[in-house]
Amino acid sequence: MTRELHVATDIDEIKLKLARREAEQQRLTNLEFRLADIVEDELENFDFVQARFVLTHLLNQQKALEKMWEAIHPGGILAIEDIDFRGHFCHPECAAFSRYVELYTKTAQRRGADPNIGPRLPGLLIKARFEAVQIKVVQLVAMSGESKLMAPLTMETIADSVLAEGLASRAEVDRLIHDLYEFARDPDTVVSGPRVVQTWGHRPRS
Repeated sequence: MTRELHVATDIDEIKLKLARREAEQQRLTNLEFRLADIVEDELENFDFVQARFVLTHLLNQQKALEKMWEAIHPGGILAIEDIDFRGHFCHPECAAFSRYVELYTKTAQRRGADPNIGPRLPGLLIKARFEAVQIKVVQLVAMSGESKLMAPLTMETIADSVLAEGLASRAEVDRLIHDLYEFARDPDTVVSGPRVVQTWGHRPRS
């Protein structure tokens, strides 16, 4: 009986260490974690390749898709999942939340990323020669729990980049983080994650 091997790659060794630790805790033994750059490094061929929240950060998405094409057996499937930050919402309206969405978007765009790449995914797959391309939209929405903390945690993560781009002052960033945490802790508020677009297609058999 052939043992299926699942390979996970990332360019950040810290994230790989965290993933290995979680796999060990869950006693998953058919996983292999590798430090690799999807745009530059070579991988052996697989029947199924998935890239989640990868293309949004890349300057050359098409080159990445060409690499994925090469890593898939003829007849295999590529599944891409990525964000459309324009779909990020909350209720009721919150000035801090709107400003956070604006700062994330502008910072990503200034650095050559595409925070709204989701709707572009089917076209990118078709251009990369994948066939039978399909699309689906999913979105996380929460009234309580850790999911509501995505916005303030992300604002903390991008704070240095926002400051480096000159898009906000330290005082404004600190105030936004505070207000976003307060909004998330209110049991009467609703907070979503970014809209997520899932796209998949087949590499032709010939």
